[in-house]
Amino acid sequence: MAESITDGAVVAVLRPFVRATRPLLDGLRETDPFGLRARVADVPADDERGLREKVLDFLASVEVPGTAAWASMRPAERSRWWVRRVGRFTTLIAAVPGIGGAVANRLPVSAALGAAGQGLLLVAIAGEHGVHDEDRLVGLLGRVLFRRELVVEAPTAAADAAADARAAELTGDLSDSRPTLQRVGSVVWRLGRALWSVEGELDKRPHGNWFHSALGNLPVVGAVGKYLGEWSGLQRAAREAEELLGVT
Repeated sequence: MAESITDGAVVAVLRPFVRATRPLLDGLRETDPFGLRARVADVPADDERGLREKVLDFLASVEVPGTAAWASMRPAERSRWWVRRVGRFTTLIAAVPGIGGAVANRLPVSAALGAAGQGLLLVAIAGEHGVHDEDRLVGLLGRVLFRRELVVEAPTAAADAAADARAAELTGDLSDSRPTLQRVGSVVWRLGRALWSVEGELDKRPHGNWFHSALGNLPVVGAVGKYLGEWSGLQRAAREAEELLGVT
């Protein structure tokens, strides 16, 4: 019989996980290389500006982090953006092992990557609703991903230092670099690997239905079933998180 995983062990994994999401999410939220957020959307009547000015004004109207349109969106709308845009990318990462069908599904890779993507998006959603407290975020992830009511206590000085060091490993050089799809994918991969130590808990997170599971066991098309199942699970996780946060 497998040894049970203690709440303390789960907290020890989730604390650096939450810390590692900060530079990634902050980078995606705050990166504003063209100064779009501060631009005025009104176009002068004579419209004599150059092409560059018109392009920048168009970009300012796009609902992505760093633009004026994003700054004017409600928290619930920004939450939906994280799920629909970033969530589709993290879901695709988790679905790739599904190409191997049932053989790949026996490995913890896909489950760990799916849990990492869900955890990342839950921290993002919580942040859009003003929740940044680390202990509360650890408790939220424990409840949604692992179905546990964790008692999260302040870490000792040694545990705090260890969590910082582990978070730095998971983040890599992202804290000093602008987020790109490749860098985001690398961080999600490392976050997934960090969850392997609680592999026995990963099946408790929100999943798709029986059809997604059956399709995911087939060779080649298993990736499609895995994607649909992970996408469905991510949407469920987001709804559960918002209910726990009291914002629905």
